[in-house]
Amino acid sequence: MELQERYLRSANDEMALTRLNGDALKLILFGGKGGVGKTTLALSTGLGLAGQGARTLVISTDPAHSLSDSLGQKIGDRITEVKGVKNLSALEINAENAFSRFKVEYEDGIRKIFDTSTYLDQEDIDSVFDLSIPGLDEVMGFKTIVDLIDEAEFDKYIVDTAPTGHALRLLSMPKLLDDWIKVFARMRWKYRHMVTSFSGKYSPDEGDDFLLAMKKTVKRIGSLLRDSQKCEFIAVTIPEDMAILETERLVEDLGKYGIKVKQLMMNNVLESRDCKFCRERRKGQEKYLNHVRKKLADLETTIISLRPSEVKGIDALHSFKEALFQ
Repeated sequence: MELQERYLRSANDEMALTRLNGDALKLILFGGKGGVGKTTLALSTGLGLAGQGARTLVISTDPAHSLSDSLGQKIGDRITEVKGVKNLSALEINAENAFSRFKVEYEDGIRKIFDTSTYLDQEDIDSVFDLSIPGLDEVMGFKTIVDLIDEAEFDKYIVDTAPTGHALRLLSMPKLLDDWIKVFARMRWKYRHMVTSFSGKYSPDEGDDFLLAMKKTVKRIGSLLRDSQKCEFIAVTIPEDMAILETERLVEDLGKYGIKVKQLMMNNVLESRDCKFCRERRKGQEKYLNHVRKKLADLETTIISLRPSEVKGIDALHSFKEALFQ
């Protein structure tokens, strides 16, 4: 009964996101299937928090960035103040550029590992270095976010993630990167053992510096994502079969990585029953609402009414924000 009352209250009053104002909370991620409204929710939440005085940065990690389109303002790969909104800035991360900066920063260390721990010649090392390790550019994109949080120029960092599969790959990358580091570390251990055996001592070099820096990066990312005081992952869905099923898998998979989802935003719910079409459409949606009530009963779920027009531009986002922060 309590759960049903919460849903009814949300449907009527459009109750909002919770626990986002605490000083400890730094990172807020919106995730879900493509086309469910993550960008709109991320920007509207950013407007709400900025309006409460929090210096807020909204970040897109989706290769098909839509912050610029939603705001009606060019954003791009540099932190840009949102026009006409105090305390709000936005950034569309270019993962390839982030990876390129990473290679420039750590080129000496990576080359040192290959040079001392393999039989590759310089031409081979050049070829390996030019390869793109699948997913590593995404990790470097997330490293950019963690670095920004460490710089502490903002109070809140809101991330509009890519569709579910891409987001899960991003969030699972620390584990994959950690596995890569262990392989490199074993290679270095053998080299270190050989050097020590012949010379009696070993002096750390650029390769060791690289491995230490990467180990720290993996630890920082993993610790942040699993810290429920500092990080909040909010699932976004709509009352349709494929979106609901994908949301269930998302919540389950995130749990495997130690990331607990506590809030769910159910977007595009039709409230009107004034016509036959509306009644039939709402009847179909109710089936999925009931399904979520049972399968995801432990999530704090907020119902968001279907808007009569596209939510685009600052004025429309402000209106949407009012519904979220009532």
